[in-house]
Formats: sequence, C-alpha cells, structure tokens
Amino acid sequence: MNIKLKDGSLLELENGTNALDAAKKISEGLARAALACEINGELRSLPTELHDGDTLNLLTFADEDGRWTLRHTASHILAQAVKHLYPETKFAIGPAIDNGFYYDFDRPTPFTPDDLTKIEAEMKKIVKAGLRLERFELPRAEALEFMKDEPYKVELISDLPEDAVISFYKQGDFTDLCAGPHLPSTSGVKAFKLTSCTGAYWRGDSSRKMLQRIYGTAFTKKDEMEAYLAAVEEAKKRDHNKIGRELEYFTTVDVIGQGLPILLPKGARVIQLLQRFVEDEEQRRGYLLTKTPLMAKRELYKISGHWDHYREGMFIMGDPDDETKECFALRPMTCPFQYQVFLNRMRSYRDLPMRLGETSTLFRNEDSGEMHGLIRVRQFTISEGHLMCTPEQLEDEFRGCVELAKYFMDALGFSDDITYRFSRWDPNNKEKYEGTPEQWEQAESEMKRILDDIGIAYVEAWDEAAFYGPKLDIQMKNVHGKEDTLITVQIDMLLAKKFGMEYVAQDGAKKHPYIIHRTSLGCYERTLALLIEKYAGALPLWMAPEQVRLLPITDRARDYAQSVSRALTAKGIRCELDARNEKIGYKIREAQMEKVPYMLVLGDKEVEEGILAVRDRAEGKTETMSLEAFEAKLAHEIATFAR
Repeated sequence: MNIKLKDGSLLELENGTNALDAAKKISEGLARAALACEINGELRSLPTELHDGDTLNLLTFADEDGRWTLRHTASHILAQAVKHLYPETKFAIGPAIDNGFYYDFDRPTPFTPDDLTKIEAEMKKIVKAGLRLERFELPRAEALEFMKDEPYKVELISDLPEDAVISFYKQGDFTDLCAGPHLPSTSGVKAFKLTSCTGAYWRGDSSRKMLQRIYGTAFTKKDEMEAYLAAVEEAKKRDHNKIGRELEYFTTVDVIGQGLPILLPKGARVIQLLQRFVEDEEQRRGYLLTKTPLMAKRELYKISGHWDHYREGMFIMGDPDDETKECFALRPMTCPFQYQVFLNRMRSYRDLPMRLGETSTLFRNEDSGEMHGLIRVRQFTISEGHLMCTPEQLEDEFRGCVELAKYFMDALGFSDDITYRFSRWDPNNKEKYEGTPEQWEQAESEMKRILDDIGIAYVEAWDEAAFYGPKLDIQMKNVHGKEDTLITVQIDMLLAKKFGMEYVAQDGAKKHPYIIHRTSLGCYERTLALLIEKYAGALPLWMAPEQVRLLPITDRARDYAQSVSRALTAKGIRCELDARNEKIGYKIREAQMEKVPYMLVLGDKEVEEGILAVRDRAEGKTETMSLEAFEAKLAHEIATFAR
C-alpha cells in the first residue's frame, strides 16, 4: 500500500503497517523522536494501523500536538503513581496544558512536598517499566459499571452524548477514561518534574468540591527541561502577582472577592497616566469622548445579542426569567451603549466616520478558577471605542485603528512581544454566532484583504470570533507563557441593522453604517500587569508612579531638597522627599528596592554649589549636574518614551 507523507511524497508499506512502523522505515532517528501522528488530519497514537491512500504526518516534540501527547501521557503516569501510593484517592481529570500537565485528585489528606517527591519516584518506576498504553472502548452501560467506584468519571461519562464513543487507556494495572491519543509506552516520557500542588474546584465551579491539582511538566530531553525550569524560576521573579504586591501596586481582599483587585496609590497613578495618554492621543486622532452608564435593562442586551450569547458571563440584578419586573445587568461591553450616541439624532454621510472613545468600566462573571492577579479579573477598565463609517471608509478606518494600537504598543515597549491573531467564526458552530454565512464571508474576506494589504503577519484562529463579527486580536504572553488578548479590532456588519442605526447617504438613501469595535490599549489592569512583568517592576520613567526621590543627607540640605522638589513638581515631575532621619545608604537601598528611576543625593556640597548628585537605578552611578540639566534630561526621556 502507498501512504502520502506531509511533503507530498509516497511511502510504500506492507498491509497492516502502523504509523510507528512507517516512521522506522523513514529513519530510526525519526522513529525515536516521533510521539504521535496525524492520519488524514486526525490526531492519533503511533500504533494506529494505516490503510492504502492515507495521509500521514509524524509529530515530534517540535510540534504542539506532539508535546501535548507526551504531556498527556505524563499525566496518566502521575495518576497511576498516586493510585499506587494513595489507593483511597478518587480521580477527576488530567489534561495536558501549555508547558505541562496536571491531574485533579480528591483525597482527604492534602499532598505535601514530601508526597510529591514520593510520587515522582513512583513515576520513574512506571516510566522504567515501559508499560504499553492500550486503547479500548465500552458501551455506555458497561463504561458506567466499569467506573462505578470513581464518581468524577461517572459524571463525565453521564454527560457524554448518547452516541459518543467511550474510550479508555490501560497501562499495566491502571486504566483511565480518555479519548487519547497517547505515547505507545510509558518509557517515552524521558524527563519530567512535578512542580506544584494547588486547590481547584471540580469543573471550575466554586459551588462544587475543592480538589487537589498536581502540576508537572515533561520533555523528551533532560537538558531542555532543566532550561525550562530555570526560566520558570526567573519568571517567578517577574510575576506581577508577586512583585506587584511587594511594590504596592495592588492588593486583593478575601471579603471583597476574587477578581476584584484594589489598586493602591502607585497602581492607580500608573493607570491614570495611561488613561490620560490614551485619551489625549485619541482626541488628536479625531475621537469624541463619551461617558455611558454601567448597567442597562435586559432589553438592551436582547437587541445586541448579549442576552442570548453572553448571559452566563454577565452580572444580573433581578430575576432574568420574570418578564413582569425590570431586570438590569452590569455591562460586559460598551458597544450597545455607544450606539445610543449615534442614534441620538439622524445622521448624514457628512457625519461619518464617527469615532467614539470611552474609558469604560466593565464587568464579566469569570470563573473563580480563571482569576489571576490583574490579568484575569471580574471588574476592569478599558479604552473602548466604536467607529461608524461608510463601506468606502472601512479600510482607512480599520488601518487607523491598527496604527493607533501599534503606536501604543511601541510607546509601552511591547512591539517585539506581541503577535497578531485573525479570529474567525466556525460555520459548524452556527448557534454561537449571529448573522448568515454570506454576511460572515463578506466580513471575513474584507478583514483578510485589509490585513494582507497592511502586511501584518497573523495566525488564523477558528471559532474565536465575537458573536457578531471577525476580529484582529493583538496577543501577548505573560511571564508564565500564557497568551492573553491585549487589544482587539473587530469588523461588525450586523448590529447596526439590529439597532436601527442609519445614515442618509449622498444619494438620499438610508443605509446602515459599518461598525468597527476596537480598543486602544485594552484592559488597563492587564496592561499594568504585563508592564510590571516586562520591566520587573522598574517601569520606564515616563510612566513610573514616582520618578524622582530626593534624599537629603543633612539638616541643612532639607531646605534645598524642598526647593528642588518644588521646581521639579512645577515641571510636572512626580517626586517624593525622604527627609527621615535615617542613614543615606539605607534610604538609597530602599529607593532602589522600590524601583525609583532617579535619586537625588543632596548634602552640604550640593547646597553650596547649587548642584544635584543624580543617581540612576539602572547602573547605580552618580552624576553631578545642574537642576536645569536634570530637568532637560528628564524631559527628553519622557518625550521619547525612553526605556
């Protein structure tokens, strides 16, 4: 039989050959490196039998699905080790995730660091044993009987569709409910490490039982794993959830709730600076500022489609099912509110494009398990805006939104850290979206044409669009490698009609405008988190909450320090005077630890000569200069967004 390979070439094989045999025929090296395969586009285990005419793509650790398969197998090895050591444990789920894997366990006694060490040792025994992973299927009734002592597995099986294939993987004395695929043998997990144990609600539902989640990572080479673990340790030093609290940018309080951070003075100052920066730049580019309510009646969200497509993510006040009483919801988006500005009076083509911007507070009912510092929150502030335009204006306006986003990314120093994602709809998941296939085809082809014309390098992501239109997502990874959306620009050809938004065209006909939904900087809280992580808390001068700290050495220098402070404040510099009766070395170290960009060390010499001893945080060097020269230096760094 003939098999078609990824490069288009044909490979002749004996009937009954599997994918691993095919890899061996190509080369022994490939057979050793292969972890899984795609057969006719479907992810499969290597022992899967091939048939004449199949297309085969062999996957290694360099492929995302190859890494996923390795780490998924590692999670099963973890579960088997726990079963050996702690047989009273009940098992939930154990998927592969970015950079690793986890398994959720229900056990009355918490796992300790010593337990993790024991589990790792048991996992090594299982790997060394080279147990085969064998897939088998059972009818629903038999599957439920087989797993009757595992309540979480029973629940998962019960939730599957009636006609679902219920498959299991067996390795030695351990069997798990699993769709696969997996490595052929446990010996393929060459390097692994258990990294932590945390609590996690069953199915991410805070009303369900808290389970114990053991995290780990797995690689094919030990040196690659050690390099990754070293990078993780370095990332912890930059984690905004750690240093953002230490530097007093934000805090959280249990009685307020998860996902509801309190911005402390430093954090509030940085976000205020960013908001002013964005609003001023938007004004220069022709945006009109609006301020709209934080909540609305359900009727507004029914028109927009949020009630049907996003209700689970909204905070609702009142009984949503009682149509006899008013029911309100906090807004998850600004769009239906800003449309009312357009609808305030009849519009002409001369009014277009209309660019509306707003610094909006939004509310989204995220799962408790998704909360993380400032990156994933339930209440946040965002620079949101909507542009209403004619079809002829769409390309220029879309370009303008992308250029504005790129301008802000460059100012923040993010340009080298971002990627672009073209998020499209999935025609096989129509219930998730508004509109017809023809409308989606028009919107997506228009966006693709514009993106290709601009020359943006993007990846396509299916089933990631908003329910009303495709979008360009500007993505950035946090220190832990998780990618989050920072900015979006969306084309919407649907909601103008739903809201009755019309303008009088040049020929006198009434037409619906095209709408562009966009953010200039996205969520300010998330942006602050990513800034803290990128700069390890040492924010660039222009956005630092405190730019200069004055450190008088003597009593005589205090008056001089106060006069310098007044002069700098008059120039718009954010400075603080530390006049405490402490040793100068202590005050310098404290300022360094707090990441203050510049320290002015002022003693009798500086008073007598009317100069400044300027110490910068980066190199710890001290340079003498006049007040005027220092002001000019600061002004230049601020104007150029120096980093």
